[in-house]
Amino acid sequence: MAARTLRYFAGGNTALGFYNLFESNLQGLQRIYILKGGPGTGKSSLMKTIGTEWAERGYNIELIHCSSDKDSIDAVIIPALGIGIVDGTVPHVIEPKAPGAVEEYVNLGEAWDSAALISQKEIIGEINQRVADSYKAAYSGFAEALKIHDEWEKIYFEHMDFDKANQLTAGMLEQLFGETSIPKSAIVKHRFLGAATPAGAVDFVPNLTEGLTRRFFIKGRAGTGKSTMLKKIAAEAEKRGLDTEIYHCGFDPHSLDMVIVRELGFAIFDSTSPHEYFPDHEGDVIIDTYEAIVAPGTDERYDGQLAEVSTQYKAKMKDAIAALAEAKVHRDQLEKIYVTAMDFRVVDGLTDRVRTELLEWSARWEG
Repeated sequence: MAARTLRYFAGGNTALGFYNLFESNLQGLQRIYILKGGPGTGKSSLMKTIGTEWAERGYNIELIHCSSDKDSIDAVIIPALGIGIVDGTVPHVIEPKAPGAVEEYVNLGEAWDSAALISQKEIIGEINQRVADSYKAAYSGFAEALKIHDEWEKIYFEHMDFDKANQLTAGMLEQLFGETSIPKSAIVKHRFLGAATPAGAVDFVPNLTEGLTRRFFIKGRAGTGKSTMLKKIAAEAEKRGLDTEIYHCGFDPHSLDMVIVRELGFAIFDSTSPHEYFPDHEGDVIIDTYEAIVAPGTDERYDGQLAEVSTQYKAKMKDAIAALAEAKVHRDQLEKIYVTAMDFRVVDGLTDRVRTELLEWSARWEG
């Protein structure tokens, strides 16, 4: 069987600021390499190189993508070896619990010419301030959008039949779990379904749900109980000892967008914009919470109000995404400065060091 690469986000640019779920995904690892160094020092490239090499050896890997640049990697995990390599710089600072014994620092700053960077200290400081200002504007925009979204949800929430909502959830719990229960403690991982990035909303739903025999697409409207249903399903899975992947909303991390239980071969997720998908495999099922539990005619009755709220929400989200794009422009400027000050032969040497240690670890781990 070919190696599988699982892709997801563990950090998000949200209405609550940058939200970090990294620790949940690093739990249980026996060895964690924490990369230090500025932008453009080769952290993502090092992780991609190692990940590709171990995938070619037939190992499943996990790639945690960067929400501030979807093409960059924040971490690579090789579950079968119990090893992870993670970018430990701001904003996803990783605090070691057993330095040396579990966590090991790899400082890519060893490869830069400090004198060259010192000569550009002022411009580096100015660009860093522009980056910080852009992120501040983005998070402020997302926070304002969330307030508008709450008003959107309220319209539907006030026209829900909660008895029907409870019946729908009870039926889903029975359909998903039946009598299944495993006498063990569940391993629960918290991640993001998608992320607000400088390029807009990005998700990896097709990758994450590939190979699952049952996929449930929750359709509906804002405030129609999708997240509440998912929270109850996640809690039930954990109670029954089933390993559970819980995917939070990249906009409001207190809400859930997807639950995957691979031991039962299912995923159930919020399949509305900006992560809207439609059934295309046998076993795919649509669950429409609007049709099932909201008073008929609600869309039509509040058409004007809903259109106004939708327009306001989209405008705020557009402004926030534009601020993220602005931040990336400035970060790219920083990267160019650091790249010109780097001796990448040193980075290659550090990559070789990690590569060698992983091979030695593999020999001991599998021996």
